[in-house]
Amino acid sequence: MRQLQGTSLCMSIFFLATSFAIVIVVVIANASKGLSLFSLPSSTWSWSTGGVASLSSSSFSNSSFTDDKSQDGASNKSGLRRSKKKRDEKLGRVEAGLARARALIRDAMINQNSSSPLDGDSDYVPKGDIYRNAYAFRRSYQLMERMFRIYVYEEGEPPLFHTGPCKDIYSTEGIFINLMETNTRFRTRDPDRAHVYYLPFSVVMILNTLFDPVIRDKAVLERIIGGYVRLVSSKYPYWNRSLGADHFMLSCHDWGPRATWYVRQLYFTSIRVLCNANTSEHFNPKKDASFPEINLKTGEIEGLTSGLPASNRTVLAFFAGSAHGKIRPAFLKHWMEKDEDVRVYKNLPEGISYPDMMKKSRYCICPSGWEVASPRIVEAIYAECVPVLISQNYVLPFSDVLNWNSFSVQVSVSEIPNLKKILVGIPEDRYLRLQEGVRQVQRHFLVNDPPKRFDVFHMIIHSIWLRRLNVAIYV
Repeated sequence: MRQLQGTSLCMSIFFLATSFAIVIVVVIANASKGLSLFSLPSSTWSWSTGGVASLSSSSFSNSSFTDDKSQDGASNKSGLRRSKKKRDEKLGRVEAGLARARALIRDAMINQNSSSPLDGDSDYVPKGDIYRNAYAFRRSYQLMERMFRIYVYEEGEPPLFHTGPCKDIYSTEGIFINLMETNTRFRTRDPDRAHVYYLPFSVVMILNTLFDPVIRDKAVLERIIGGYVRLVSSKYPYWNRSLGADHFMLSCHDWGPRATWYVRQLYFTSIRVLCNANTSEHFNPKKDASFPEINLKTGEIEGLTSGLPASNRTVLAFFAGSAHGKIRPAFLKHWMEKDEDVRVYKNLPEGISYPDMMKKSRYCICPSGWEVASPRIVEAIYAECVPVLISQNYVLPFSDVLNWNSFSVQVSVSEIPNLKKILVGIPEDRYLRLQEGVRQVQRHFLVNDPPKRFDVFHMIIHSIWLRRLNVAIYV
């Protein structure tokens, strides 16, 4: 039976202090050699052909991420010095496997080679302009399926842990939690085999269950999440040996980033998988992952995709939504109900269907609101309508793999007055390529139960896999 119990804070502090001394040696030693621990595909350029020259070969070599046979604290090939403490053999095997994966992905990036012993894809082979580097993605995805193991901490009772909402605007949070609970491909019951460790709390459920809208005591997040980290860090050795660098949390709530404020390592070190991927709020793409906000109004996942061919799309651009945040008021002021081609509404007129308008529009406008993420982006992709993204500081979902320029249009806030001119100026052949890109990328945003290869669940897992590849852990 899962129970969240009180733990010894003194014991946790002792373990953290001990681990910190060890981990900081690794970081400083690597930095002194000019070796980045975040050298794989977390930066968007890493997947592009043009970025390969920027990658240091030493960043991917096995010698940089595996131990040599030296004893008594002798330096290994990466310049790290080992203490006389007995090495963790199980962690060593995990890190050696990750080092081989890095080398194979790097080879695919440089040599553009799609053939490998891992081939065997029959349902789908990534290729085309929708990817930054289709070869690297294919190899990385194959390795993820073959190797990646996730340990889900079993402590904590529903509804705050191990479950989440599967409908409405925060549905992707609950869907991931629930699918991860029953997953047999990636989930392992043996924590010593795991590459990452999942903290299965739901920010949505914590706030829905415990947050008083009158008192508005945000410290409820600190009490629940801080207590949970103290529990697992005192009961297990895994948090302390990495300062949480191989642990992840996931949240689609607007307060997802806030939920991590209260545990320093969770905020600065752990992998945060967030819909609200705002770099101005310290979202760090090198360790944090962006995933899409999907509004499943009823929880139904069948029949989400449909659209009209370009020849039947009679509306140039469409948006309907309220004027919250910093971008939308300016956008609505300039365009609301002022142009027959650019249909912009705060409230839809009687008799006009929101889904139908998306299906018959060439472009669907997706401005950020209070938060950078918007479910309109995925709604547009489902409707085969080219998304027009108007945002600031937003790290787009799966953007270390996907080339968003091949299936969307990005417009800066300063260009809002010229929106129609920009869209009309896009040649027809380019528009058709954009719409085809939208159709191709749909599979990566689809929700399936059970999950299917390359769908949104697997893309989230792949984003976590990439962040784990960016970290080498030694004890």
